[in-house]
Amino acid sequence: MPLSRGKKQAATAGSKIPKLGATSTENQDEGPQVKRSSSPPHGAPKKRTAFIDITNAHKVQISIPGRKKEAGKKAVKKTGSTSVSAKNQANLKKSSSVSSEETTTERESSDTEEEKVVVAPVEQLEDAVPPAVRQVPAHLQRQLIPKEFDIDSDNSEDGYLCPEYAKDIFDYLKQREEKFILCDYMPKQPSLNPEMRAILVDWLVEVQENFELYHETLYLAVKISDHYLSKTPVHREMLQLVGSTAMLIASKFEERSPPCVDDFLYICDDAYKREELISMEVNILQTLSFDISIPIPYRFLRRYAKCVSAGMDTLTLARYYCEMSLMDMDLVPERGSLLASACLLMALVTKDLGGWSPILQFHSGYQTSDLAPVVRRLYLMLVAPADDKLRAIRNKYSHK
Repeated sequence: MPLSRGKKQAATAGSKIPKLGATSTENQDEGPQVKRSSSPPHGAPKKRTAFIDITNAHKVQISIPGRKKEAGKKAVKKTGSTSVSAKNQANLKKSSSVSSEETTTERESSDTEEEKVVVAPVEQLEDAVPPAVRQVPAHLQRQLIPKEFDIDSDNSEDGYLCPEYAKDIFDYLKQREEKFILCDYMPKQPSLNPEMRAILVDWLVEVQENFELYHETLYLAVKISDHYLSKTPVHREMLQLVGSTAMLIASKFEERSPPCVDDFLYICDDAYKREELISMEVNILQTLSFDISIPIPYRFLRRYAKCVSAGMDTLTLARYYCEMSLMDMDLVPERGSLLASACLLMALVTKDLGGWSPILQFHSGYQTSDLAPVVRRLYLMLVAPADDKLRAIRNKYSHK
């Protein structure tokens, strides 16, 4: 398999990313204290307020069409008819006063009738609705979290962390894991074996480091590769193309500034053409039905580490265990949440920080007995003799 190492600068030089801190020269002459002109630009419409100034509203007379205006018209009409039918000034004055009183009475009665028409049906509807219907459905009610297990209330002011429904998100991810359970697919691959897959994962770790990608991108790329290989037989010469294309797809899904296609062609040492990589991208997405939002262990690991306020050294140790598990074919069928829990438990025991506490049982849904088989498998993987060809992860976590 072609592999190019130590070409980070050349690889990243192909993608020109604008600097976020760069300032344009348009507004350099304009200091921070300069006040912009309120006059509109040439040809632009003048600004106007949507409502009248409230402070001066008492000085403005507004003609609003409505029932009061119609009532006034009726009063004028009635008054006019009275004035025409009057025979003398005394009767005119008397009839005018009577008509004004009738107009006021008529106006009040019309307002009362309209209020009855509007308010009465609403009150009747509210009384007609039974109390059981007004309650929020059970599936929409917010889950009550015990105070001792609440790890999100401290972040109530941070909208990015979504503290109101953070637990609901991870419960949903756990349910979604059932859709992406894999089995040992190597018997379906006549040209591949677990060692080749381990070499591919080791190479993807180097790509993630060279491009300085997120850890989520690496885990998602491995998941996409496994799901594609579980459904499509691939020749060994195309395995690196599958891995690099999966990393490209994961970068588009996770990164803010993903590397371009030419960067991935470069790290493959130009072993593949641009058309081949784009064709593989289409093939992978169609094979997975464009459903690449796969739950990964790394997200669960960070969530569960927050439950016990794990330090960076403990979290890094658990991340090392979790990343080493990517190369083990026997751990591919394990759920991401279960694998993350087992890695965190190993890190806690290694650091002598206790075992699987009740708060971890509440948020993860796993007991110690559920994690024991995975912990044993991780332990056997770690104590096995290291392969000199697969040292990317060990070198990555060997720095202070």
